[in-house]
Amino acid sequence: MPLDVMKHRLLSKLRQFRRNQSDNAGISYSQCGEDLILQYLVRLLKIDQVRYLDIGAHHPTYLSNTYLFYENGANGVCVEPDPSLFSEFPKKRPRDVHLNCGVGIQSGKADFYVMSTSTLNTFSKDEAERYQSYGHQRILKVIPMAVHTVNEIIEQHFEKCPNLVSLDVEGLDYAIMQHFDFSKYRPEVFCLETLSYTEDKSERKLTEIIELMHEKGYLTYADTYINTIFVDANAWKNRA
Repeated sequence: MPLDVMKHRLLSKLRQFRRNQSDNAGISYSQCGEDLILQYLVRLLKIDQVRYLDIGAHHPTYLSNTYLFYENGANGVCVEPDPSLFSEFPKKRPRDVHLNCGVGIQSGKADFYVMSTSTLNTFSKDEAERYQSYGHQRILKVIPMAVHTVNEIIEQHFEKCPNLVSLDVEGLDYAIMQHFDFSKYRPEVFCLETLSYTEDKSERKLTEIIELMHEKGYLTYADTYINTIFVDANAWKNRA
């Protein structure tokens, strides 16, 4: 049985168990409970109307860092380049804006690599080929895809800066954050993937992303090993 299917079934069973245990149990849709941490954090910051930007959204509910907010009445923008995955978003999250495109350091066109495990889809040729070299992944197809910068997406689709940005783009996270216009946009909270795999198949924590966020005035609020959650230092200092 594919690992993705096994994880999905296990998460479904865990969620059902929680529902059976208590009506007040916390239901998480994220990979490692990031959405529950994010929910607690925005409550501490007294953010009543959450607006999110989910880049590399993957699926409307499965392994989603933003669906819990949607379920509680929030809305935002979901970006997913894989056409087959993207088609589910308008059906299950009609209040959101859905963008079938990529996010990069400049707008234009780029090749999108669809992998045999969809969570590893990427615009990085190096990442795709590295995954394939491990022997348990294949590049199924390469799709030419429109790409926009994160700053363009915020400018075009948000009246105000989003409160929460979730980013998971397999190999390009650091480059995208380097080009984020922090002088113009200050989301209170970021959830960024900060775990990668090296050529020898070992794990590496992307400390360069953490250092960049600290340089830009964000504090590390939590770390689930796969993802790191950051909060704007001024927003945290001035919380009620």
